[in-house]
Amino acid sequence: MKEKITAAAEERLKELGVFIDNVEYGKVNGENTLTIILDSEEIIPLNTVVMATRILNPILDKLDLIDESYMLDVYAKPKGEE
Repeated sequence: MKEKITAAAEERLKELGVFIDNVEYGKVNGENTLTIILDSEEIIPLNTVVMATRILNPILDKLDLIDESYMLDVYAKPKGEE
């Protein structure tokens, strides 16, 4: 799943100076959740995460990788984490 999402979104996210570090799908607080973790060489401002989410939403809709309904959670990887 990570490879497909990364391949589809890579160029657009690169324009924002971010890339996909990880993709996880599972239950979070009882909800099906697709979590996309962004990373960058710099600290990622909140408005960049919002813009990345707006880029990712239609791409995910087009890819249609998940049959059931889910929540999308996009966030920036905290600096200093491996």
